[in-house]
Amino acid sequence: MNGPGKSRFVLHEHFAKHHHFDLRLEQKGVLVSWAVPKGLPEQPGERRLAIQVEDHPLDYFSFEGTIPEGEYRAGEVKIADSGTCEILLWNPDRIEVIFHGRWLSGKYTLIRFKKAGEQDWLILKAKPGA
Repeated sequence: MNGPGKSRFVLHEHFAKHHHFDLRLEQKGVLVSWAVPKGLPEQPGERRLAIQVEDHPLDYFSFEGTIPEGEYRAGEVKIADSGTCEILLWNPDRIEVIFHGRWLSGKYTLIRFKKAGEQDWLILKAKPGA
């Protein structure tokens, strides 16, 4: 992390075989990453599936471009949002974060969804004041 509780994030919009978003949080020198098929929740209490994928290098903060056909996750990648965030809690089964981006703002919680699969999480937007 970048100091006590401070970090950065990037949200990529990925026009691959299946359109989705990639949420990436800076943690311990890498970007811990999730593919979010239906995009991040916009309303408090709304839940979305987030599938943890491999960590990405910090270079991905500024990555936009085309991943060529034939390569893993081929398609166009654009930065949908980026900014700073406050990590409130980070443990193996739960992550709480407050985003400070252009579009993405407020408190979100990622909860491991073990019943669905080892890499599956739920992401939800917290109610204001929660």
